[in-house]
Amino acid sequence: MRPWELLDTAAVPGEGGELRLYRRGDEFSIKAGPIELMNSRVHGSEDALAELACKQVATHPQPKILIGGLGMGYTLAAALKQLGADAEVVVAELVPAVVNWNRGELAALAQHPLDDPRVTIYEGDVAELIRSKPKHYDAILLDVDNGPEGLTRKENDALYSPAGLASAATALKQGGIFGVWSISPDNGFSRRLRHSGLKVDEIRARARGRHGGGRHMIWLGKKQ
Repeated sequence: MRPWELLDTAAVPGEGGELRLYRRGDEFSIKAGPIELMNSRVHGSEDALAELACKQVATHPQPKILIGGLGMGYTLAAALKQLGADAEVVVAELVPAVVNWNRGELAALAQHPLDDPRVTIYEGDVAELIRSKPKHYDAILLDVDNGPEGLTRKENDALYSPAGLASAATALKQGGIFGVWSISPDNGFSRRLRHSGLKVDEIRARARGRHGGGRHMIWLGKKQ
């Protein structure tokens, strides 16, 4: 088997350590320490997060979508496929190098979603956008770290705290969807999400989509 080739490294703001981009043939991987955060062959559940959420808001007039975490662009690409030409999608990515990777080595994986005119990149903390725009978004999708039990950046915990969830609910329009991806279930987070006033569905999605793989967790909370 071919060895992994290290392509680039990037510091995570705060006390988040370092991200590393690897390639092995046509396969790519992003790691933080020993933990693999993303692999180009395993994105079925990220696709499902965007598909399930955006289907519910695609018919809203000029829907505004906020995606926290760019990754390898798969969540963004899946969202764009569900949305019409009048949609606006903002992607908040904390690590500038990840944006550069998606314009370079990773661009073709998800078919160049950053080139879509509906897309705007915000290089910064998604929490800042959530707090600054009440009743603004039709959907907020968080694919940050590995879910509520963050591994790479302790500051991410605030996104999933009661205060963070209250901010997300405030940032949604009526009927808006708050979608969260996680590598595993989290009963404590499920309770916090329900206490934020959202109607919650819990979905287990295959890591490799129709090709199987383990199951990841998706929460969809609807603002009533």
